[in-house]
Amino acid sequence: MSVLCYNKGCGERFDPENNPDDGCTYHPGVPVFHDALKGWSCCKRRTTDFSDFLSIVGCTKGPHNKEKPPEPVKPDVTSSSGEKKDADDQKPKFDEYIISAPKPQEAIHRPSADEPMVRLQQKVSASLKQALERLKLSENTAEKKEEDTDEIKIGTACKNGGCSKSFDGPASDLDVCLYHAGFPIFHEGMKYWSCCKRKTSDFNTFLSQEGCTRGTHLWRKKDAGKKVVPCRFDWHQTGMQVIISIYAKNSIPELCYVEANSTTLDIHVIFEGEKEFVQKISLWGVIDVSKSVMNMMAAKIEIAMKKFEPMSWARLDLPPPPPPKEKEQEKEEADSEDEDE
Repeated sequence: MSVLCYNKGCGERFDPENNPDDGCTYHPGVPVFHDALKGWSCCKRRTTDFSDFLSIVGCTKGPHNKEKPPEPVKPDVTSSSGEKKDADDQKPKFDEYIISAPKPQEAIHRPSADEPMVRLQQKVSASLKQALERLKLSENTAEKKEEDTDEIKIGTACKNGGCSKSFDGPASDLDVCLYHAGFPIFHEGMKYWSCCKRKTSDFNTFLSQEGCTRGTHLWRKKDAGKKVVPCRFDWHQTGMQVIISIYAKNSIPELCYVEANSTTLDIHVIFEGEKEFVQKISLWGVIDVSKSVMNMMAAKIEIAMKKFEPMSWARLDLPPPPPPKEKEQEKEEADSEDEDE
């Protein structure tokens, strides 16, 4: 008949008649719980997860043990009247305090997204001012050279919105240009062109949408306006701030701005002459607009937002609600499933 092994970290059943000297893997030490870390005194492994702690493999080999450890004996305590009392009754009593967990974000009053938008204070670094001065000098030189010749350089990108073709010689002028004749629209998490309105929530998908208009390429800068492009950005947070970093080089202070209210951020960045980056974010948490600022540097822009409450954000933005068509489709599928049943 098999019996239970009482070695710490084992818990297996074994046959007492067949108990080899290395049949059990166990912990000879005691559990150690310190600063949220859990482990055994006999080995060095530590973890913060209790389930992971229970699954730590023993560090010592030996025979299984069928002897159940004795229960700790509580000492008898006799009162002055001769009555026996439990030792637990002799412990000093303390007032109990309930420590509340942080409230979930949904439980906190969230201001309306329709609050008026306020333009954040803009701070321009000396490094950006110097970079723009150097860039202006080089552009003036380049413009003079272009005035001297009508030649289009190989590799020049088409300035039509949505076109990704580049000039590859005179034959490129014969190619049909597929482009968007309208302008980009960003509204309630959706992105689309005014000319075709193919909506998407993903910015890269928006940029890769094939044009809806046929025409000829525009190779010269003077014939085109700003071109919407993707721009890498990320975010991090401290106890009191959320910081968004936009990696746009040589941004133009006079054309860049960030507008915000307590829960919404509207970013407009013009950089490297003709490139435009726009992004509207429905923030996960609530910010204090009056204490938030836009810091412009040569290599990037940092938007430092003051948290309205000192709490950790689970993410930067709220996920966009599903489009109405998807909701109707889900409802129809649910109704059809009910009819099948």
